Amino acid sequence: MFIHRLLFALIFIACCLTTLTNGASLPNGEVEALRIIGNTLGKTDWNFNINPCDQGDTWLNQSTRYYANNVTCDCSFNNNTTCHVTHILLKAQNLSGTLPLNLTSLPYLQEIDLTRNYLNGTIPSEWGSATRLVSISLLGNRLTGSIPRGLANLRNLTSLVLENNRLSGTLPAALGNLPKIERLHLSSNNFTGEIPEMFANLTSLKEFRISDNNFTGQIPDFIFRNWTNLEQIYIEASGLSGPIPSINATLENLEYIIISDLNGANTTFSQLVIDATLPKLDRFMLRSCNLIGEIPASFGTFTSIKILDLSFNRLSGKIPDELSNLDFDNMFLNGNNFNGSVPQWILDTREKVDLSYNNFTNTGVSDCRQNSVNLFSSIARVNNTGIVPCLTSQITCPSEPLQFVHINCGGREITVNDTIYEADYDGAGPSTFYRSTNWAFSSTGIFLSDDRPDDILVLDNRQVSVDGDEKQLYESARLAPSSLTYYAFCLANATYSVNLHFAEIQFTNDRNYSSLGRRIFDVYIQVYF
Repeated sequence: MFIHRLLFALIFIACCLTTLTNGASLPNGEVEALRIIGNTLGKTDWNFNINPCDQGDTWLNQSTRYYANNVTCDCSFNNNTTCHVTHILLKAQNLSGTLPLNLTSLPYLQEIDLTRNYLNGTIPSEWGSATRLVSISLLGNRLTGSIPRGLANLRNLTSLVLENNRLSGTLPAALGNLPKIERLHLSSNNFTGEIPEMFANLTSLKEFRISDNNFTGQIPDFIFRNWTNLEQIYIEASGLSGPIPSINATLENLEYIIISDLNGANTTFSQLVIDATLPKLDRFMLRSCNLIGEIPASFGTFTSIKILDLSFNRLSGKIPDELSNLDFDNMFLNGNNFNGSVPQWILDTREKVDLSYNNFTNTGVSDCRQNSVNLFSSIARVNNTGIVPCLTSQITCPSEPLQFVHINCGGREITVNDTIYEADYDGAGPSTFYRSTNWAFSSTGIFLSDDRPDDILVLDNRQVSVDGDEKQLYESARLAPSSLTYYAFCLANATYSVNLHFAEIQFTNDRNYSSLGRRIFDVYIQVYF
């Protein structure tokens, strides 16, 4: 009996020494909770033979902005003898399971980040009971269903990121009761309905993103009236209608106003009341927002603006000289009805300006490009013939009109089935006009939420899964954030077949988070004689 007791004591002491190697242990209930969470997510490489809070092996790794594989603990409890899991960060792990129900089994959990995985299913309503949660990020998965109303119980929540999923339904009005929320990202889903009036209570909000959805109704007035801490707002192609609410002087921290593709009636720029100095305003986009009329001279007071995009509206009149006061890097005024002469300060600037597709009477230059200013089709076409004036003085066509044109957009010169495709490897940029011998292109726009260099808008992928010689056509492609126009000239008056070769070479075709992107675009083909 004594020997058995001694053996039990030795085993017990050995277990304690293993558990308390670093002087603190994780309760068995939380270890089991992690095991269930790992199995549910499809996380198969967690090593449960060691203490998850020992900060070793598979539990804590070096993170980057896009990658994380960490479980973090707070081991300060009970005089530094007890640990509790506080953060689970599993970014870009290609996890293909579902979201776990048992977050409440980790009673001290503050953050869960499952960004860029391949998770499916719905957001569990049980998460609404994990009341210590401060941050939830589920960006870039395949989640479906609606946002659980119970998430409104997370009174400590400061960040809720649900972008780039397949979520649907209306937004729960109860989310307007989140007293500490600072970041609410809901873009690129299938949400419907109006923005709830109770969202007016979200006065702590700093970032609000609802782009790429199917909302209805108007942009709520309370966004620029109540949310006085607002720093960034993204409402691109959200389904909402104008007019854009008045922007008042209390928004002293506002940095980004990104609004595009509004439904509804026309709005004059004078109706857009901007009664503010907005000292930190860095990016201002009102693209395709049904704006008409002239740009007021007072707009030149927003001197901190780096990116100004008023493209694809129906603005008219002259470009006010006061805009020269802006310390801009990029200015997009293309796709409007500006007239008169192009201001000299624009022709002299070294910054990127796009004036393509306007109705100026005089650009001051004969070419379609001046420094970094894109002037393609910026003058009203001659006698409505469709001829772009800035091309007429630069083109020398051969005596025998051409019967064809073949371009490898964004790629080198190649030969496919005895057909030579001309090289088109110019890096382009935010506002670019490029001319070859008998064709040209105009590219406009900037990827606002992308780390890629602004002046390299070509994508390479040598691993594209296309067989035969045609594979060469898909190994590279031209990227265009807003619009891309190719213009062929010196062609004979004849009947032509237009063949456009498309292949997805950026989003993968596998069970990987990089396969989850969606590409939507329009193609217009016009013929002028």
